[in-house]
Amino acid sequence: MVRGWLTVAFISLTVALGDVVQRFVIAPWVKLRPSARFRVLGGWIKIMAWLMTRPLAFLSGSVIPRPLRIVPCRPGVLVVMNHQSLIDIPLVVQTVADGGYPRIVTRARYSRRIPLISHMIRLYQYPVVNPGAKAEVIRVSLEELATAARESQVPLAVFPEGTRTKDGEIGRFKRGALSHLLAARSWTVYVYVADGFWRAAKIKDFIHHVSEVRGKIEHAGVLQWTDPTANPDAFIEHIHEMMVQSLASMRRGPAAA
Repeated sequence: MVRGWLTVAFISLTVALGDVVQRFVIAPWVKLRPSARFRVLGGWIKIMAWLMTRPLAFLSGSVIPRPLRIVPCRPGVLVVMNHQSLIDIPLVVQTVADGGYPRIVTRARYSRRIPLISHMIRLYQYPVVNPGAKAEVIRVSLEELATAARESQVPLAVFPEGTRTKDGEIGRFKRGALSHLLAARSWTVYVYVADGFWRAAKIKDFIHHVSEVRGKIEHAGVLQWTDPTANPDAFIEHIHEMMVQSLASMRRGPAAA
């Protein structure tokens, strides 16, 4: 438990200091020098992703792997990943190559009053969805999501389960956001699966269980979505099944020789 409290203290300090640097150094920098936006934002978020994984693993005694950094930073790229814990965010950031970063589809509740995170959502122009809102608000947010899909110069990332699973299994997909993304344009889809992080799904879980985390992350495959006018249901189901099979394989471990 001592390691748990130490980890939470480190995260809290990192978030507090990161919020100050982001607001008073990073944001003014990219505003004054728009030509440097991609380089500065890419570098900053990679620093934060490193701070939220490598020192955290050292302090807590957990295992947090580095994902394969193979996602190209260009338009028309979508990263799909399952959702087990807060650690998923820095992991999905680290999948992008070329000094780039993804714009992560995010729930509206995270866009307000959360140090570092809420400001980051605005600074990086993350698409925001609010599945619990009134119908008109949902409609507008999905239209904005589709616009982001068509116009983004960097990859988009989405956690289609919509919430963290309690046992780490691949949950049912909440298809609204993913369906609208697929209807907006053609995509090259990179599928990742993470496991072992569900024991530290929330901050309170870090205190008791973070030292038990033995995380894994695997690149499950690349898919091509070429017809935005088509019904996406079968394609989405294929992604889900790919993730289920990949997770099962990860949990079985390597086959005996």
